[in-house]
This record gives sequence, C-alpha cells and structure tokens, in this order.
Amino acid sequence: MAVAITGESTEASTTDPGLDDPITDEELTALALAADPDRPLDPEAVPLSVYLAQVPGLLPQWYMPQATASCGSRWRTSIVLAVIVAFVLIEAWGLCSTYGQVVLA
Repeated sequence: MAVAITGESTEASTTDPGLDDPITDEELTALALAADPDRPLDPEAVPLSVYLAQVPGLLPQWYMPQATASCGSRWRTSIVLAVIVAFVLIEAWGLCSTYGQVVLA
C-alpha cells in the first residue's frame, strides 16, 4: 500500500493494485476511527522502523550520496591542519588576521 499526493489538490489517496478505486483520505480517517485500539497486533504486522528503512530516501542518490567515513588523502589532511595551526598561532601571539593582513591587534 502506498500513499500518493496529487499535484492539483492536497488530498491524499492510497493506491493498491487490488483496489479498483483509490482510497481517499476521508475513507482512511473513517477506518482509523472505527478500529479497535485494544485489539492485539497482527503477527504479520511490519514495524514502522522496518517499513521506513525499505522506503527510498527523499533525495536521489546522484543528487546527495551517502556520507563516507574517509575524508580524502593524507596531503589534504596535512594542509588543513597546517592552516588551523597557523590561525591558532596568530591568535596566540595577539595578532589579528581579520582582513587578510596580519597586524598587531
């Protein structure tokens, strides 16, 4: 069962290949209100976390790929650390580098 939202209206409808007509939002609301809250869960019920893990992400993989653990090669790391150390030393000596020139603060 999948929920589809049409572009022309904000009314949600559920499409199921076994149904001739899609289920409207009002019908889903009526089914939810008519359900018995004390009824035990169906043994074949799928937990929401498992269901959501199967649904593809909101953004396509080519637009925003998953984050990776490695940040690149060693020379990039060395350059980044050198720049950070330079700024820390400039601040430690009481100098100011706000406008690109290192001057006495």
